[in-house]
Amino acid sequence: MDVRRPGGRTHNDMKRTVFLLAAFFFFSFFSIPTTSAQVQVRIRVILASNAGQTIDPSLNDVHRELGSLFNFTSYRLLRDEPMNLVPNRTVTVQGRRPGRFMEVTLVGLHRDNAQLRIRVIREGVDLLNTQVRLSPGRTVLIGGPRYGEGVVIFAVSSRF
Repeated sequence: MDVRRPGGRTHNDMKRTVFLLAAFFFFSFFSIPTTSAQVQVRIRVILASNAGQTIDPSLNDVHRELGSLFNFTSYRLLRDEPMNLVPNRTVTVQGRRPGRFMEVTLVGLHRDNAQLRIRVIREGVDLLNTQVRLSPGRTVLIGGPRYGEGVVIFAVSSRF
């Protein structure tokens, strides 16, 4: 016997409605990380050398850290690359010369840090292949390959 509730609903209709609502909230909860799992990253490519004593004004926010980690007298911004990363999708940034590029991949994302794989490749050879953990709003400095009279340093920061 199918007993009708007020409004014309049966007990089975109410069970079905509750099940559908529960399923909707369950799948909504688990789909949020995949749709919002995006990290805004900024990679600044810096030329560090002992040729002169110039500090690029755009590097004021990291100048103190550069000086404490590296022994150079000049820091010049070569490139500023903002990018949006999603898990396990590589973003490729072409270098200024043919055969040179950087690959950046978001390999892990947690509430308090993002893990990135960064590769710098020249003519098929890895010049740099590393992983870093970034906290929101913090900058990580990575010493890179030789370039001209100095070396390249990567300043990597994120927001998520």
